[in-house]
Amino acid sequence: MFAAVLLLAGCQGQQLIAPAPSFAPPIVRADPVGLPLAGPGSTDDAAPSRPLQSPPMIKKVAPDELVSASALKPQVRSRPWKYIIVHHSDTESGSAARFNSAHVARGWDSLGYDFVIGNGSETKDGMIEVGPRWIAQLPGAHTGTPDHLYNDFGIGICLVGNFETGRPTAAQLDSLARLCAHMMKMYNIPASRIIGHGDAKSTKCPGRNLSISRVRSLAQQYLAKNP
Repeated sequence: MFAAVLLLAGCQGQQLIAPAPSFAPPIVRADPVGLPLAGPGSTDDAAPSRPLQSPPMIKKVAPDELVSASALKPQVRSRPWKYIIVHHSDTESGSAARFNSAHVARGWDSLGYDFVIGNGSETKDGMIEVGPRWIAQLPGAHTGTPDHLYNDFGIGICLVGNFETGRPTAAQLDSLARLCAHMMKMYNIPASRIIGHGDAKSTKCPGRNLSISRVRSLAQQYLAKNP
């Protein structure tokens, strides 16, 4: 059943009218004429829509699979990643498929984040979902700034939940730390460059109850165990 639903998708909880979740590959819209570009955080978080070549399915990766580099291996040559930007969805529930549907409905080519970490509402608690942008190594659409620094060189990770009022689950934090450690190792990213959305621009995302310093510490611990 494909009845429209009211969805809050994005770091500042903008109201979007989106279709029900679908696990079909994202629809490519290279020229979103007449559709407003708005998304995770604010209107300037969007990157210019770029067509995807044979867009892949959203991929699910269990946290213990991160020890294998192949689990997150892109299909093309990696971009020169320099930052890891952490977001919350500002919603009580969600998934990569749901957010992808919302973003495509806004005229984007696909999900704005590289990864989504579930909270048990629509995907398993702590499950890491890999979005089409990561697999195709496209610039992000999650942390817009005038110089495009964080969309062009920042890995966008979104945790499902509203961390202004609630807290990430233990499984989400564990998955986030493992994922950050993996990216730090693969792309030589220092812990100091793990930042929250609000460190890059004026926004409450990823919420007052998600400690970036704690994430850095946990990621460094995982990295020390798996140098």
